[in-house]
Amino acid sequence: MGQIAWKALWSSLFDYKTEKYVIAKNKKVGVLYRVVQLSILAYIVGWVFMVKKGYQDVDTSIQSSVITKLKGVAFTNTSELGERIWDVVDYVIPPQGESVFFVMTNLIVTPNQQQGTCPENPGIPHAQCYRNSDCPSGEEVATGHGVKTGLCVKVGTNMSGTCEILAWCPVENKSRPKTPLLANAEHFTVYIKNSICFPKFKFSKTNVLDTKDDAYLKRCRYGSDDPYCPIFSLGDLVRWAGSDFQEMASEGGVIGIQIEWNCDLDKAPSECNPHYSFSRLDNKLAEKSISSGYNFRFAKYYRDAAGVDLRTLIKAYGIRFDVMVNGKAGKFNIIPTVINVGSGLALMGAGAFFCDLVLLYLLQKSNFYRGKKYEEVRKPLPESTINGNQSSDSLSRLDQLRQLQTIET
Repeated sequence: MGQIAWKALWSSLFDYKTEKYVIAKNKKVGVLYRVVQLSILAYIVGWVFMVKKGYQDVDTSIQSSVITKLKGVAFTNTSELGERIWDVVDYVIPPQGESVFFVMTNLIVTPNQQQGTCPENPGIPHAQCYRNSDCPSGEEVATGHGVKTGLCVKVGTNMSGTCEILAWCPVENKSRPKTPLLANAEHFTVYIKNSICFPKFKFSKTNVLDTKDDAYLKRCRYGSDDPYCPIFSLGDLVRWAGSDFQEMASEGGVIGIQIEWNCDLDKAPSECNPHYSFSRLDNKLAEKSISSGYNFRFAKYYRDAAGVDLRTLIKAYGIRFDVMVNGKAGKFNIIPTVINVGSGLALMGAGAFFCDLVLLYLLQKSNFYRGKKYEEVRKPLPESTINGNQSSDSLSRLDQLRQLQTIET
């Protein structure tokens, strides 16, 4: 028996086994099966391969650098500064041309400050006092400008006053101008040079149009007529973000400039171009928020003829521009193509499985179809039983022949 079993096992290795298919003549299930097949095929061809380009290998690790350069001149005439010309060195912070830059559009100037003692600004919380004991010496004024000296300074016959502080005096006590000082900044321009690289495919490009015309960057402006010009008007940037420049310039804000690269490297490199979008990143409901706008302070220091250190304090309001870059590149690769084709074939099998469920369990004649699809195989009978049945059958046949012979006689 052992040799026979091993021989049977060896011979079965060369057997070919195939599935048995049952053709169900049911139009409802047949239509459902074709609809499922067409839907899966449309999904694979239309969405996976045409829309999502499932035949491509994708690189999302974009490497990017941004250089910015502003141009524009403004003229102001104020009591603190007199007549003054403002150029890029004055109103652009920082001046290095980074991906985040600030354009000053409004300011409060406190000139000729020097270190000494003076009354705190009455509008500062915890600065008001009635007696000297309300101003403990050495205590800092919360959100204020200096350290209390222990004196309460009153004006005239007023019952209340303000604490005297050791600080840069006089302290800032003016309010923000309602009209932006540098309103002409709306016509300033910014040149944004963006260089990108997709390291997986060793592909590099810039957002500057490849042209031999040296005067191109001097006359072009970004817009619907020239969507690949890298020079933008500040007024247009704010307008495209859905805001009014003059209103925003008064108290400041933040504008986001999004540069998106979606490159199909199966096409020519000239087809890989940036797409720009603009949005306001700070609180858009400025009139309903106490934290709206954008501002900060800085000072310019100098020394007079007597050797006293002085400074001019500037509270700058303006618009901060954040240049953000993202993107991806794709190129044909056999591996994702095979994976997506295999996934599509697996979905086809899932469609057949779904139709089998409908045919065998949801139709009224499901029992009939189950009986045709599945065969019940019983356990084979013992050889003795089979031989006994065969002998009894032969005996019965002999008895039948004898009876026939007796009748004929």
